[in-house]
Formats: sequence, structure tokens, C-alpha cells
Amino acid sequence: MNQKVQGGPNSSDYTSDYKAGQDNVQVMGMDIHNPVFTTSALAILTFIVLTLMFPADAKTMLEGARVWSTTTFDWLFMIGGNVFVLFCLLLIFLPVGKVRLGGADAKPDFNRMSWFSMLFAAGMGIGLMFWSVAEPVAYYTDWWGTPLNAAANTPEGAAAAMGATMFHWGLHPWAIYGVVALALGFFTYNKGLPLTIRSAFYPLFGERVWGPLGHVIDIVAVLATIFGLATSLGLGASQASSGLNFLFGVENNISTQIAIIVAVSAIAIMSVVRGLDGGVKLLSNLNMCIAAILLLFVIFAGSISGFFSNLAMTIGAYTTDVVPLSNWIGREDEKFYKDWTVFYWAWWVSWSPFVGMFIARVSKGRTVREFMIAVLLIPTLVSAVWMSAFGAQALDQVQGGVGQLANGLGDVSLAMFQMLENLPMTAITSALAIILVLVFFITSSDSGSLVIDSITAGGKVDAPVPQRIFWAVLQGVIAGALLYGGGNEALKALQAGAITTGLPFTAILLLMCVSIYKGLKSEI
Repeated sequence: MNQKVQGGPNSSDYTSDYKAGQDNVQVMGMDIHNPVFTTSALAILTFIVLTLMFPADAKTMLEGARVWSTTTFDWLFMIGGNVFVLFCLLLIFLPVGKVRLGGADAKPDFNRMSWFSMLFAAGMGIGLMFWSVAEPVAYYTDWWGTPLNAAANTPEGAAAAMGATMFHWGLHPWAIYGVVALALGFFTYNKGLPLTIRSAFYPLFGERVWGPLGHVIDIVAVLATIFGLATSLGLGASQASSGLNFLFGVENNISTQIAIIVAVSAIAIMSVVRGLDGGVKLLSNLNMCIAAILLLFVIFAGSISGFFSNLAMTIGAYTTDVVPLSNWIGREDEKFYKDWTVFYWAWWVSWSPFVGMFIARVSKGRTVREFMIAVLLIPTLVSAVWMSAFGAQALDQVQGGVGQLANGLGDVSLAMFQMLENLPMTAITSALAIILVLVFFITSSDSGSLVIDSITAGGKVDAPVPQRIFWAVLQGVIAGALLYGGGNEALKALQAGAITTGLPFTAILLLMCVSIYKGLKSEI
């Protein structure tokens, strides 16, 4: 590469002559960044083949890697999570908060409602469907440890369960996403760098990010993203299949789950072909409408006064427990914080390249202050409302001895439907829940395909359609092949692999915070 170097680690403006996709090659109608695309695709295909050939060995090896990374470096995950929250909160109040992504005259591409719907649907919409009931019940009943050793099956245990659930779905995960999203949005829209993970490190490494160092960063990002999405697609198919069995008696087996994956992948491909406006934006708005209907139904079908009481309990417990839950020194509930909190932090970090890049892509024209409020504070409030409606409603049923959840948490994928069973119009609300799960998965799949496509196209956002289709298809192939060849155990091995990538990415995100601040200071 013979670029004229304008920026670099010691530059005050951090701009470069490097153009998105300038090193790309054209193959079979695709415009690919050869080292990243080829290495990522080969690594993914090799992983699938070896996992299917040696499922037990793969699970043992990857689970061992996951346990080693989350137990040996639990302190790094915990410190990192806290640093990201403090960093993002500071950006709201510091003078750099007035910096606008894209420059002083930049205008947003989407209205606030569509913008928020897209970032929330990509960020954790599907997780809230899966865990909003199961997680509080698990903590309350001591299914796998209780937060801060709270006594199980007590009013104090209920408050601790709601506070810990909010801790895992509140400020910390959104701060992780916010760091990546702001870094990519700022260096792409304000400094003219390609929309790819390596660009966030330009203030630290200069032109070297376009070489092997940058290739490694982008390849790890692609692997973490595709493995995380494929895992979620497979596990989500299991939840949807359980719901169909619960509601309509459809046989819950591998054939049903693969049929769901094929259907979700087909719709995701159509959406990804239509792009952001015609695909992801439309589905995200649909998501939020269905979610709002289901949320309001649960609030009114239960007890409105009970909901507000539970909301106050949830926010109060979160506020009270956020500091002790953020600590890792001298914790007596070691089983809980290592198997739940550290696991979650590693999972959110492994998802951060995908979610962060997607949020960056739809956030041009927002100030840093507006961006952080929307990415950090508003989703935390929405999560509190959602958890207080669904999770606390489930705890009320458990405490009152009502329904199957009162007998303990069994199949996690059925927890949501077991809670809805004890409310009116079960068939309608359960059907809505299944639709919501599927649409959330479609939006995750097609937004993830757009992100991976950008990374493997050297930062270009207008790569050929066949390239987008390739990644959308590959997600479904990975999930379907592993489900067929090894069932949920193979998917858990894939998940362990994705979580293991959270270790190096935590260090990468800490460096990213330094890079962001250096870049923002150069603007003012």
C-alpha cells in the first residue's frame, strides 16, 4: 500500500488516505477483503466440520477454554464492565458530549423511534424474551446460585433476584455496546475511516491497522459475531419449537427446529436484500409494536398496581445492589458471580462487534450525548419495565403457588409460556410471543449479516447483494448443521467458543476507550 499518511498515533486529526475496500478483490460477483473474508470463511467451515466429526471432543475443549477464561480472568471481565459504564456515563456530561457523529451539520438518517427500535432489537430483544421470566425465577429458587447469597424463596430473595436480573440486562451490557458503537461511528463519520472494527484503533496504531494487526482484529470480530448469531439462532429455534409444542402440540424435535431455522433464514435473506430501510427498519418497527402490545397485556392482565409496585422494587433493588454486584473481591457468592455475571459479561463482549457496528451504522447525525443517553439510559429503563412486567409477574406466580413455575424452573425455553398460561387469552399471547421471538431472530440475523458483510468487505457498506446473502445463509447452515449433528450440546460448544473470544475482546475494548477519548478531544 502506498498511501500518503495524513494521520497516525501522534496526529491531532486522525485521518487517513486509506479508502474503504481499496485492497478488495472481486470473486464470483462479490467484493471481498481477501485476508479477512477468506480466513474467516475457512475458519468457520473448518470449525463446523471438526465439531460434527468430533462433537464430544469439541465440547470438552471449548467448554474448558470458556471455564478457564471466565475463572482465571474474572477480575478482567468485572473491571472492564465497570470501566465501560463509568466511561459512557462520563461522556454524557463531559464537553466532548456535544460532538456530533458526522460533523456539526450532519442530519440523522432515521427518526428517533425507528432508530431506537433498530438498536434495541439488534442489541438484546431476543434475550429479553428468553430470560425475562427464567432468570428471576432461577435466582429466586436457587436454581444455580443466588445473588449475594440472598435467601432463596423469601421476599428478600425476590428483590435480590430482580436487582441481579437488571444488573445483567441494564447499564453494563449497553455500555459494552456503546463503547464499540461510538468508536466505529465516530471514526467512520467524523474521520472518514472504513466502517470496520480496526478503524477504532487508528489513534493508537496509525497506518498499521490496515495491515496484519487489523486483519487479526477484524477476523476475531467476524468469528465472534457469526458464532454468537448462529448460537442464538439455534437456541431460539429450540425456544420457538417448545412454544409451538406447548401451544399447538407440534412435535418438538430436530426436524421442527431445523424447519424454523430455514424459515427464519429465508425471511432474513429477503430482508437483507432489501437493506436497512426496506428490511431491518421495517422489521424492527414491527418488533417494537408487537412487544409493546404483549407488554401492555401482561401489565393489565396481571395487576396495574402490582406492576408499579414491582417496578419500584426492581429499580430499588438494582440501585441498591449495583455496587456490591459490580465487586468481585471477597465475594461469598462465587458460584453466582462467576457462572452468571462473568458469563454474561463475556457473552456481551463477544456480541459487541456485531451490535456495536450495527448501532454505529444507524446513528449518524446524533451527538455523543444524545447517542449515549439513547444507547445506555433508555434501554436500561425499558429493560426495567419489561423485567418488572414479565419477571416479577412470574415471581408472583411462584410465590402464590400458581402454575408450573411454582414447581421450579424446568425447561428454560418454556418459562415464558408457562407464565403466560396463567393469564387470560393464553393462546393469543403465546402465539404473539412465538412471533416476537421469530421476528427478533430475523432482525438479529439480517442486521448481523450486514455487519459481517461490511467487515469482510474492507469497511464498505454497499457490497454486492450476493455477499450479504452468503453470510445470512452461513448463519443458518451453522445452526442447522450443529443442531442436526450434535443437538443443543453442539450449540453449547459453539456458544462456549463465542464466549471465549470475549477475553481478548475485553482488552481490545479497554484500548478502544482510550482511542475514543483521543479522537473526541481532537474534535473540540
